[in-house]
Amino acid sequence: MKKLIMILMMTITGIVYSQNAFWQATSYKGAFPVTDNTTSTDWTYGWSNFNPENTVYPNTQLTLSGDITQNITLSGVILLQNKVYVTNGSTITILPGTILRGDASTQGSLIITKGSKIIAEGTETNTIVFTSNQPVGNRAEGDWGGLVILGQATNNQPGGVANIEGIVPTTNTQYGGNDDNDNSGILKYVRIEFAGIALEPNKEINGITFGSVGRGTEVDYVQVSFSGDDSFEWFGGTVNCKHLIAYKGVDDDFDTDFGYRGNLQFGLAVRSEQLSDAAGDSNCFESDNDAQGSSNTPQTAAVFSNFTIIGAKADGSVTLPVGEKFEKAFRIRRNSSISVFNSLIVGWEKGLSIEGSPVETNITSGNSVFSNNELIELPTNLVTATPQFFTTFFTQNNNDTTSTISDINWVDAFSANPDFRLDSTSTVSTGADFTNSKFEGGFLSVSEKTFDFEIYPNPTQNYLVVNSSRNVEIEIYDTQSKLIKTENSSESILDLNELNSGVYFIKIENTTKKFIINK
Repeated sequence: MKKLIMILMMTITGIVYSQNAFWQATSYKGAFPVTDNTTSTDWTYGWSNFNPENTVYPNTQLTLSGDITQNITLSGVILLQNKVYVTNGSTITILPGTILRGDASTQGSLIITKGSKIIAEGTETNTIVFTSNQPVGNRAEGDWGGLVILGQATNNQPGGVANIEGIVPTTNTQYGGNDDNDNSGILKYVRIEFAGIALEPNKEINGITFGSVGRGTEVDYVQVSFSGDDSFEWFGGTVNCKHLIAYKGVDDDFDTDFGYRGNLQFGLAVRSEQLSDAAGDSNCFESDNDAQGSSNTPQTAAVFSNFTIIGAKADGSVTLPVGEKFEKAFRIRRNSSISVFNSLIVGWEKGLSIEGSPVETNITSGNSVFSNNELIELPTNLVTATPQFFTTFFTQNNNDTTSTISDINWVDAFSANPDFRLDSTSTVSTGADFTNSKFEGGFLSVSEKTFDFEIYPNPTQNYLVVNSSRNVEIEIYDTQSKLIKTENSSESILDLNELNSGVYFIKIENTTKKFIINK
């Protein structure tokens, strides 16, 4: 049954397509396609929440506090109290629909330590939510700590191991190693709201922090809202991410440091004129190689494509002066070498800020690429120490600055229930390009979109719940591609009592997922 692990590839108009690849080639720029007048093409539909301040959550039913040293499965409504460390190689499994409410008085936080895992796999209609324990009307950014995941992938810190920022250092706060394929678990259909508490003065943790998380980890459909610090921050590592939402955070939306080298596609950032950090500190993207701007390797070189970045004045109702606190859509500095493609930027004072000659060198050498992006009605498109960059780099890389906000023609980006998809008349509905060599590993074409289904608990002991949208054939294989079990059902509880502990694969149509049996 080698077809289970084979990569089916074909070449179409010079682009390699693979149903197991990361990148999805699009015709449109930004994170959203042209609307089809249904909800099927809106990837935020069903699981995201753009009004968490007024969402009524149930009261907590039990409390999670103290170190977790063995496998645990959570469900229901849980009070997250104190700093909860998942240690000893344990796995915390959070079932779909679970709500964890962070306690402000004890700085409730969840930290997944090196070698441990989090399996938080919600669904489009049954999202897993981390949120404030405050009632409606009293919630604010920084109500609780946040989610921290520490892995064993490489970073460029001296010695390769460091302590994550914002928490008093202990052996449980260390991240880093030499396994870029390290697996810290699954985050899928997850919301994180009102996190980012200051654990110490000027030492906030983020909505979600990734410390040397490896590419074996799955991160897809994750929203961070009203974070008191960065929404997402990566410290080294190689984890790939899709479908990210940073909503009305205080500091940066996407912050990359210390040799982070993942691929990221389909991201949305929305800012509020009422929430910002110190002057010049609140940016959408901020990227450093390290705090000193050294040449330490691996170099920070993440690749982003198809991001929609909506600044505080994008709707035309807010006029921001030059020097506003959230002024830069992209702040690339300190020898960073990230690349950005096919993205839509609107509503900021400055588009791209290139800070320092090492970053300019990374760009002229082709290590860092900013290409095929739309920068809409920005007072300043490019900030750099070398003026000729505007002609020699910026415009020659197909970055368009001629469109207007009205040319974008969103369906309804600024209502209480926003729809960020494009009208068919939008100038950014075509023109995306995926020919740059930064897009490694082939593409997942739209027609080959994987069949979605959910499995839980994972890891498990004696059973596995399989839930899909229709009646399907379910196949289970071992690591040698031997077919173990088949069943036809749309919702099935598979009896695994006859199977030994180990790694197995469940396959439905063109999608394969890994699960673990621990007995």
